[in-house]
Amino acid sequence: MYNWAITFLIIALSASVFAFGGFGAQYASAGKLLAPCFLILSGCCALLGRRNRRHEHL
Repeated sequence: MYNWAITFLIIALSASVFAFGGFGAQYASAGKLLAPCFLILSGCCALLGRRNRRHEHL
């Protein structure tokens, strides 16, 4: 699960760099849309991963 979260985080950060840096005008709207979505998804995956690990040790 962490692999997906890290992958989506890297994609979101690279998309936001291209969108907000002005490198690719055609990708600006996609980066602005996908960056918050992937950041929220990676945060949720991190929280769910921590929650599940606590229950495994009990």
